[in-house]
Amino acid sequence: MTMTNTDATNTETGRVENRPPRPKKRDVNGWVILDKPVGMTSTHAVAVAKRAFNAKKAGHAGTLDPLASGLLPIAFGEATKTVPFVMDGEKAYRFTVRWGAETSTDDAESPAIATSERRPSTAEIEAILPGFTGEVMQVPPQFSALKIDGERAYDIARSGEAVKLDARPVLIHALHLIEADADTATFEAECGKGTYVRALARDFGRLLGCYGHIVALRRTRVGPFNEDQAVSPEDLQAAGGEDAVYDSPDEALMSVEAGLMDLPSIAISANDAARLQRGQSIILRGRDAPLVSGSLYATSQGRLIAFGEMEQGSFVPKRVFNL
Repeated sequence: MTMTNTDATNTETGRVENRPPRPKKRDVNGWVILDKPVGMTSTHAVAVAKRAFNAKKAGHAGTLDPLASGLLPIAFGEATKTVPFVMDGEKAYRFTVRWGAETSTDDAESPAIATSERRPSTAEIEAILPGFTGEVMQVPPQFSALKIDGERAYDIARSGEAVKLDARPVLIHALHLIEADADTATFEAECGKGTYVRALARDFGRLLGCYGHIVALRRTRVGPFNEDQAVSPEDLQAAGGEDAVYDSPDEALMSVEAGLMDLPSIAISANDAARLQRGQSIILRGRDAPLVSGSLYATSQGRLIAFGEMEQGSFVPKRVFNL
């Protein structure tokens, strides 16, 4: 007997049984802003979303630790080309620091390596915040994904070796104390790419002389995306079912250009669109010339064509979209 790719052998009976074929993967293009729960890895979150859409291609814009919750933008298909712009965008976090202990991971995932009985007052906490605002030098956590001689810092730390990371500049646009009690304080921060909130907790504690580590962390904004656009994994998986929030997962899908909303845009003619799609630059003059320089994206008749750079009056495509 010839077996088809939809047949399977029952290991208990030895009989060949039919099973339905797997659905063919779909070409899905756009963004879903997943509200990742605590305990789920970013890789697992992408797998859940990809399976819900039965999508061919997906990736995320910025890892969230398993102990963190909040916005995990997931790009499908052509939207993966816009991931760098989303990752470079400003981010916002709400986080809670517990005083009295510093840990090797700077969060609650590992035991304390230094402790203190001291607890800071609200006035003391608020007094240090201006020193952490603006461009500041920050030493990343030992348990981070940064590479040292080609090896991830967290792999070196887990092996028991000492991790030496140099301070680097990061930009913190705003930092506010939201509430505090004797043992904890909750903050909100708006920051640029590369800022580690766990390092903020560590450095707060050291400066206040009481040590500190993160016990709760939520990302509330990533680039152009905010909490109002967030979708839970449960609602995505339940789409199309009885009493579901969505009749189809596609209802939760945002456009590809949603990832470029922080950039200026230009509308171009069909002829110019054809040139861009061949990878050729176009010259913009007169009323078509944008009053901006740097990165921007081009549309034609409401369709996203390319993003690129303005260079001496010409739009130079960097990535072209097939939509």
